[in-house]
Amino acid sequence: MSKAKIATDREILVRAQQQGRAALWKAYVRLSGPGWLQSAITLGGGSLSGALFLGVLGGTDLLWLQLMAITMGVIMLSAISYVTLSTGRKPFQAINQHINPVLGCGWLLATSTANMIWCMPQFSLSFDALNKNLVPGGIIPEGANEATALWYRVGVSAILFVLALALVVLNERRGRTARVFDVFLKMLVGMVVICFFGVVIYLLIKEGLPWADILSGFIPKLSQWSEPTGTVAELVQQAPEAFQQFWKTRIVSAQRDVMIGAAATAVGINMTFLLPYSMLARGWDKPFRGLARFDLATGMAIPYVIVTACVVIAAAYSFHGKVDEAFLSTDPAVMETSPIYGGALGQLEDRVKYELGWEAFLAADQEQRERWREELQQDDARISDEQLQERIAPVLGATLWQQLSPQEQQQRIASLSEADKILASTLVKRNAFQLSQSLSPLLGERISKLVFGLGVLGMGFSTIIILMLINGYVFRELAPQRFERSSHFVGCLVAGTVGMLWPVVWRGESEFWLGILTSTFGMILLPIAYVTFFFMMNNRDLLGDDMPRGVSRLVWNVLMAISVAGATIAAGSSIYTKMSDPVAGPTIVGITVFFLLLTAIGFAATPRRSEFVEPHDQ
Repeated sequence: MSKAKIATDREILVRAQQQGRAALWKAYVRLSGPGWLQSAITLGGGSLSGALFLGVLGGTDLLWLQLMAITMGVIMLSAISYVTLSTGRKPFQAINQHINPVLGCGWLLATSTANMIWCMPQFSLSFDALNKNLVPGGIIPEGANEATALWYRVGVSAILFVLALALVVLNERRGRTARVFDVFLKMLVGMVVICFFGVVIYLLIKEGLPWADILSGFIPKLSQWSEPTGTVAELVQQAPEAFQQFWKTRIVSAQRDVMIGAAATAVGINMTFLLPYSMLARGWDKPFRGLARFDLATGMAIPYVIVTACVVIAAAYSFHGKVDEAFLSTDPAVMETSPIYGGALGQLEDRVKYELGWEAFLAADQEQRERWREELQQDDARISDEQLQERIAPVLGATLWQQLSPQEQQQRIASLSEADKILASTLVKRNAFQLSQSLSPLLGERISKLVFGLGVLGMGFSTIIILMLINGYVFRELAPQRFERSSHFVGCLVAGTVGMLWPVVWRGESEFWLGILTSTFGMILLPIAYVTFFFMMNNRDLLGDDMPRGVSRLVWNVLMAISVAGATIAAGSSIYTKMSDPVAGPTIVGITVFFLLLTAIGFAATPRRSEFVEPHDQ
């Protein structure tokens, strides 16, 4: 950005501060931008799928999760923006010099890896929105073979990539073209907000919504970490008494996963990289610190809360505790026609296996139970009958299940109670296209497809743009100064190209391992990044006279400590859960231990500085 434009913006802010709060807010709205970039990336496929599952699983009782997650994210992003604008220094350089070079390099590597890998599902999401909702009859011709379908997917993705690259180039040109980019991005985010907000307003007008229950869903309920919530809690009590613990364990595990997911998708590791570099690229400095906080609140937090809350409400209205009549049928042939049968089949089979094992355990004589107890006993500790049953029943059930004929298996599933079937349905993850279909009787099929198609396309495409932009900043940071512009373009090109090839790469085993690698490394780095920002806000060598003091410092540290604790708990729980996987577990342990070891070495090797380093010119 030109020095003249930066000076003009600074003059606008100073003049607005002298004219009062109304004028200041008007200036903030006029000059905002980086917060909308953050909004465009946080409103992506991860937020959409997470919000949908929240509504399916917990109704509106889990609305508080995303509000809390985005609040913690805004606190830490505000901290890194304060440090960046106070010092005028690039965070990567500051972290390497004042905190730990391993953290700086790990931050850079995790950001670039996340950009390239998570770009792929955003292209997939955008293609599905066009193919299933927006293009009449779909993009892929009916009856097309796999090779033809692949070319259609790559071709449409290439068009999306070219459009995204053109918009990124507009952003780089600064001046009037950059304003066009900002306006387009705000319109894109606004379209997403309007689409999903419109659905809730329509539901309110046509059907009425329980607003008292919805508002109470924004109140945190920490008991949801260990107890089922919403209608699901009532359904667990309605299930056969012997199998209530079976469902409780599964529901609580899913609730914990979705809590962790909310923390992970509200603010990702690459978002912590985007904000400071997008502000520096605009020439922002100390006078812009208030604008940065306003920008994060209005451009990022408010759109995120509105969109995710609306998706949760719509999903709760459509799916929570509700199933179609075919799914409740005791006729296996009829039950299999249900659209959610395939998704719920695994849960239903496990429930039958548990029952078979439970029945076999009760039928066994005391001598047999003692043999099982001897096999499981460790360190001469006595195993109670309840503990023995919990460990033996699944093994017995799996064996007995295999001995049943396919017809007998289907009949056992169809004979489960209504509560069992509804509980299984709450653990089925849905997508936006299923949500649009479920609301088509109310909204009309055409309007429903259009609204959800535009909303999903906006979420996917805006995220593609920002992921490419972030990767450009990463490559620019690694390149010599004279190659900054060309390296930025190459970084954008690399992320977009990898994402465009999703039909070839994002499938089968590669999808599993890429997801495991990125999410694990990103979740490890997120709390470490938060801790790094915490250190930076309390580093006098780095901030000098701008380091917060007194009450201001106390407030900053308390808020940041809460955010660090939240991110650490989410990361620890996520890693612990994945460690139990016999295939992915060793990989996750290896990544975690290796990086933490390097981090410890980095802290030991980083010299402690006593002098304040003056910021260099950008």
